[in-house]
Amino acid sequence: MLTVYGDNRSGNCLKVKWMLDALGRDYRWVETDVLTGATRTPEFLARNPAGQVPALVLADGRVLAQSNAILVYLAEGTDWIPADPFTRARMFEWLFWEQYSHEPYIAVARFQRLLAGKGPDEIEPRLMQRGYAALDRMETALAGRDWLAGQAVSLADVALVAYTRVAGEGGFDLMSFPAVQGWIARVEAALGIG
Repeated sequence: MLTVYGDNRSGNCLKVKWMLDALGRDYRWVETDVLTGATRTPEFLARNPAGQVPALVLADGRVLAQSNAILVYLAEGTDWIPADPFTRARMFEWLFWEQYSHEPYIAVARFQRLLAGKGPDEIEPRLMQRGYAALDRMETALAGRDWLAGQAVSLADVALVAYTRVAGEGGFDLMSFPAVQGWIARVEAALGIG
């Protein structure tokens, strides 16, 4: 059986959980509180030297880290990864962009507001500017389209919906992004979450 070490407050962890559920896979979830140092213990660091969640432990004991790498591993051979080489590459383009140009701003602002208890005036303006730039990029990409990569839901959508759907918790107003709002509802429906 698969084991996932994850924190239910983390979008990076939840997207792995959602994919496992969508695929109907059996797994054991080990709640791992990042705020109490659970990822810094010698036991956890032996499993994942990066000291991060999620961490997926395969039945044979091998460990895979980084949420988007885990998504790709889990979805290999399914319709969540496009068969067309160009569309698949587009999916990867969005996966890389999510971790570099979206998550560091939207997720970090959310963490600071929701979990660290900072007020709006304590959030670095650059986080908000870059977060809104990411939302603008998505709004443009989704204008007249249902999905980010191709004509069907893919891992690109799963990866990006995790923190986009809760961007308001970081102080981002999604009312100015109707295409993003519609896309969130479609991805949530495809994953059976909401």
